[in-house]
Amino acid sequence: MLALLDGNNFYVSCERVFRPSLQGRPVVVLSNNDGCAISRSNEAKALGIRMAQPHHEFRHLEDRVGLVSLSANFTLYGDMSDRMMSLAAGLGPGQEIYSIDECFVDLQGVRGDLAERAHAIRARIHRWIGIPTCIGIAPTKTLAKLANHIAKNAERKPGSYPAQHAQVCHLGALPPAEVQQLLGATDVGDVWGVGPRIGAQLREAGVATAQDLARLDPASVRRRWSVVLERTVRELQGMPCIDLEEAPAPKREIAVTRSFGRPVRDLPQLRQAVSDFAARAAEKLRRQESLAGRVLVFAHTSPFRPGPRWAKSLVVPLRRPTADTAKIIEAATMGLELIYEPGYNLAKAGVMLLELCDRSILQGELDLEDESGRDRGQLMSVVDKLNARWGKSTVRQGSVGTAAARRDWAMRQDRRTPQYTTDWRQVPVARA
Repeated sequence: MLALLDGNNFYVSCERVFRPSLQGRPVVVLSNNDGCAISRSNEAKALGIRMAQPHHEFRHLEDRVGLVSLSANFTLYGDMSDRMMSLAAGLGPGQEIYSIDECFVDLQGVRGDLAERAHAIRARIHRWIGIPTCIGIAPTKTLAKLANHIAKNAERKPGSYPAQHAQVCHLGALPPAEVQQLLGATDVGDVWGVGPRIGAQLREAGVATAQDLARLDPASVRRRWSVVLERTVRELQGMPCIDLEEAPAPKREIAVTRSFGRPVRDLPQLRQAVSDFAARAAEKLRRQESLAGRVLVFAHTSPFRPGPRWAKSLVVPLRRPTADTAKIIEAATMGLELIYEPGYNLAKAGVMLLELCDRSILQGELDLEDESGRDRGQLMSVVDKLNARWGKSTVRQGSVGTAAARRDWAMRQDRRTPQYTTDWRQVPVARA
């Protein structure tokens, strides 16, 4: 058996832990630069606000019905996620963190009533950190995802599913006939792995529910659609096809991109922003113990604002793979200076690290030049530890600039959002 634990409306729930006055009110958390909705409370969903809906389309609801729109605080959400995942690991011996608010837990070998254990872990998470969760239990990942969907909707939308499945749904403990009823009550588009395009094709073929999809012949599905959908069908039939990944695979590319809080025209400001992005990308690179062989830098104007359009990018090869912040910044800024053209209001820039390889694999070279190949890995490790201990950018490259200078191009933040602490001793205790 596998369990999928998911934090309900996670970003909004994190905000409510620190601001209890938001309980029961419609709340929306906005994306970078307050662009669109990325998390909605149940009350906000009832108002018809859609995921990824632009903020300007529902801003009028703030005055009309008291909607609260908040800028995202990803540092807070990451910290709360780490705490939630550490508690969720108590469900079973193996854990795969699927996203910031979701994780799969392997329940193999766990004795006793799994549903009762899930209720106990869910109550502990809510009592200790204040995040409401739902848990789905089933023999496969796809069915666990579906069970979690049932647990959520049985609580949020009474009548959509039987009330006994609210908060925790254990499909493995149900008789086959009841499982088929639940599959029949689930739209095919709500099945994990079925996107909008495939969902439309399935409906045209007469496959309207998860039950209809589970009854298809896997081989025929593979011939008509893809091997990915075939695996989904087999998982709905109870055959595990997707393994639990307890250790995430290293990323093949690392990107740090940001929209500017205000248009950037000058090269010095743009160089400072790109240096900051390159430094963050290098830190991520070292975190997964990799080296980069190429650096891509880009910048462009906004496609939505009036005025001349401009967009360019350049890939700068590195002489040898590295994770040294200074060398990555040097390559990124050199590429930026080659593509930069004055006279444009730039809205976004970014840095991508390409051709990643494990840092334990190095290409040997003949010592034919005077250039020093001194390894600065230990220095970079010390810098990372200092920044982890004392805060982001405590130690940084000079080209990144000061915090005051970065305000000229940094993303806008809603001034209504208060400052948060990640000191756990100062977090209010939620009561179940």
